[in-house]
Amino acid sequence: MVACVRTPLFAAATALTALAILTALIALAVLTALTGCQKSGGSDLATSRTTGSAPTPTASATAPVFLAVDECSSRGRETSTEVSCTSERAVARVVARYDGTVRQGPACPPRTDFVLHISESRPAVDEDGDGEIPRGYACMRNLEPPHPGDPGGGGGPRTVVGDCVYGAGPGEVRETACDGSGERRPEYRVTSAVTDRAACPAATRLYVTLDGTRPVGCAIRL
Repeated sequence: MVACVRTPLFAAATALTALAILTALIALAVLTALTGCQKSGGSDLATSRTTGSAPTPTASATAPVFLAVDECSSRGRETSTEVSCTSERAVARVVARYDGTVRQGPACPPRTDFVLHISESRPAVDEDGDGEIPRGYACMRNLEPPHPGDPGGGGGPRTVVGDCVYGAGPGEVRETACDGSGERRPEYRVTSAVTDRAACPAATRLYVTLDGTRPVGCAIRL
């Protein structure tokens, strides 16, 4: 009889324990599910903010520069038409490109053959369709000789050591080809560039204004 009574009590206790464990597991599962949803929501919000804050490139930031460095033009200084450097129409290549005017901006490299002034307007041919072109200038070098920007070549936007000049009026000189092929015969040749006149050699007969850190050109008579 005692054995019969103890077995039901043990079974009841066991059932109560199992029920408690099951209840605890259900509560734990619900809590975990709620926590997981909150974490997922926070992650989505962060991603949305990151995506929304990413900058979008504008047309002005990605638009190509008209006559940029290493691009070519046709027919020299009389036009601002941009063409492929492999085209039969290409005659000169851009070696430097600046915004603004020549007087306000940096000087062109020494071996520049001519300066192409770019007006603040739509060019004759606008292949990219990017609208107005900012005012600026391109330093150009011919694809083939002659190269008037080379020392002694008789041209270019800058006077450099090796160039020849002739008197063009009181206190004024102009470049001409050293080999005599220009319209005017050369009278002086710039042989060196110094920081001030006192540093010129004794044979100097003319001082020519140059660009750069050595602004005095020492010229001898030919």
